[in-house]
Amino acid sequence: MILLDPDLDPDPAPKATSAKRTVASSKNLRLPSARTLARFLTEAQSAVRLRGQVTVLLATDAYLRKLNRQFRGKDKATDVLSFPAEGSFPAEGIVAEEIAGDLAISVPTARKQAIEQNHSLSTEIKVLIVHGLLHLAGHDHESDTGKMARRERLLRAKLGLPQGLIERATKVKQP
Repeated sequence: MILLDPDLDPDPAPKATSAKRTVASSKNLRLPSARTLARFLTEAQSAVRLRGQVTVLLATDAYLRKLNRQFRGKDKATDVLSFPAEGSFPAEGIVAEEIAGDLAISVPTARKQAIEQNHSLSTEIKVLIVHGLLHLAGHDHESDTGKMARRERLLRAKLGLPQGLIERATKVKQP
């Protein structure tokens, strides 16, 4: 399920033009439809082999910053956060296996990253969804000695996506 933060401007007017901005047309930086993203979410979830409902919230930097501060103690915006489901809700007839968890994605940050990577906003959101789904499936690139990075690379190839977040971060850290 794809949800939109009511404070999110899905198609902000372009600010200043930059060299990279001219390469990526404003059409490619528009928010894809919820239907398009829901279809991709189903395909990616199947590829990850993650069972249960996943909800993806497309939100503002301010909202992701708030969530990041509240749940991770980091007072900054981020691109994607993952919230694995915990426990059951018997009163609602829901067991833990029916819900995999939630993802929150910052559209403004995704848009900036799309420009930096020279691809569409749709592609960047899909990269973030795959990354988030792997976290929901229990992977942790900060402690797994490369296992999540390898899995993400294989999934992106299968789903036709470009370089992922872990590879980008690794390249930034290298001299």
